[in-house]
Amino acid sequence: MVKLRAALSENLKVYRNEMGFSQAKLAELVDSAPNYIAMIESRKRFPSDAMLEKMAAALQKEPCELFSMPPLLHKQMQETLLAEFADFLSQKLQGPREAPRNAPCGAGEQPAARAPG
Repeated sequence: MVKLRAALSENLKVYRNEMGFSQAKLAELVDSAPNYIAMIESRKRFPSDAMLEKMAAALQKEPCELFSMPPLLHKQMQETLLAEFADFLSQKLQGPREAPRNAPCGAGEQPAARAPG
């Protein structure tokens, strides 16, 4: 349940802030006490099914969204993956190093085979 609490805690904070709600405002909307919302956000309490449904409705979300990957973590993962992909592409686009262009003529070339006479 630790992961569920962590996801719920993070999502509740993010979604509450997106709506412009204080903990007191959300508590008012779900007929609860502000310290109860604070305890959920600090992972000290876990709400009942009915309370989860009330919170989701107040935040204009589906209940399952309260347990999805936290938006901030999702954004951090996207940024990390994009940075890693950019590094990968940069290395691939550089490709193998070519011989310097100012090398003497014929350097690195194989002698041409002579045709029989």
